[in-house]
Amino acid sequence: MSDSVLGQRAAEALEAIREKKPLIHNITNFVVMNYTANALLACGASPVMAHAPEEVEEMVAFAGALVLNIGTLSTSWVDAMLTAGRKANELEIPIILDPVGSGATRLRTESARRLMDELSLRVIRGNASEILSLARKGSRTKGVDSIHRVEEAEEAAITLAAELRTTLAITGPVDVVTDGGRVCNVLNGHQLMGYVTGAGCTATALIGAFLAVETDPVAAAACGLAYFGLAAEQAAVSASGPGSFQTALLDTLYRMDRDTLSREARITSARNL
Repeated sequence: MSDSVLGQRAAEALEAIREKKPLIHNITNFVVMNYTANALLACGASPVMAHAPEEVEEMVAFAGALVLNIGTLSTSWVDAMLTAGRKANELEIPIILDPVGSGATRLRTESARRLMDELSLRVIRGNASEILSLARKGSRTKGVDSIHRVEEAEEAAITLAAELRTTLAITGPVDVVTDGGRVCNVLNGHQLMGYVTGAGCTATALIGAFLAVETDPVAAAACGLAYFGLAAEQAAVSASGPGSFQTALLDTLYRMDRDTLSREARITSARNL
């Protein structure tokens, strides 16, 4: 599929978000709650940050997607994620997992794997180290230390996505999205994204918004990342550093129009979506 067709698909999904204003239920970390909520609002979605076990089943029933993020983790939060996730699965509401810091500590790694094992996840988004930490014993993927080039990360992601039976979105200088069969690379983005807290978490939340209107998880992840990356490129033009960039990024997410996204989204696909 050509870049122009994929860009058009991204533009159509963004338009659908702004028309439908889907509720995106986030059980996410304290560090990013405010910014990711604002990013979802700028996108056109309606965010809710709810993690109390007593209400998550009721809340997720209203949602277009559920975002699970383990950035500031506790056992009670994992329980709430599982409760919300089971209800979302029952109602066929898409779930995206952000395994923040998986591989760094036993709690994070085991919690991410438990969520992955007990829930049906539509997309898992993380950096290469986080994603590869999810590989089960006997996995055929390469180790984290061998992942330096996009081509190597892509090879590992294809294998792991097939083993996990989900869509993986590995973000970096070039983003890789794959379900084990199809592969997309997203080239939009800017280096300043690495100098603000929660850029990856924001990408995950925005993919959640795209999942609410796009049934194909590979397309939803690729389109969401292209939208976010292009907004970052535009924000960097007027930014003087990380602080002004973060503010400008919200503005460009809000101002992004259909024609610009369709024209400037840089998504390449090895196989048709």
